[in-house]
Amino acid sequence: MTIKKINLSRWADKTGVIGAIVGSFSCAMCFPAAASLGAAIGLGFLSQWEGLFVHWLIPIFAAVALLATLARWFSHRQWQRTLLGSIGPLMALVGVFGLTHHFLGKDLARGIFYAGLVVMALVSIWDMLNPANRHCGPDGCELPAKHG
Repeated sequence: MTIKKINLSRWADKTGVIGAIVGSFSCAMCFPAAASLGAAIGLGFLSQWEGLFVHWLIPIFAAVALLATLARWFSHRQWQRTLLGSIGPLMALVGVFGLTHHFLGKDLARGIFYAGLVVMALVSIWDMLNPANRHCGPDGCELPAKHG
């Protein structure tokens, strides 16, 4: 019987994505579309902690997802996968900081944040359906054998 190795960075990535999405459900002033979706599924009670979610938890969860994606580079060595996995958390961070620190317009910051959440969710689903496999080692990539 083999015990499957638990990939901590993969779990951290999924936790970061879910945390950022659920965190956005609490922020009716900042993210009205996400908050209305959260209220519709019964998470309206989270609005009482809106400040905590916007200023701390959403950025922390997005940073966890970003760091987990960057850490997974060391196990799969696929720069395209790392780049795609980094775009969503970066967009979410830019959106939430642009909204809370007012260096972006409200509509632009919300749009960037929502797009970041969508990208994070899509990349996370893609990663679950098609997990990364290591293509290169620390010493370089193996070249395919030549036939003929």
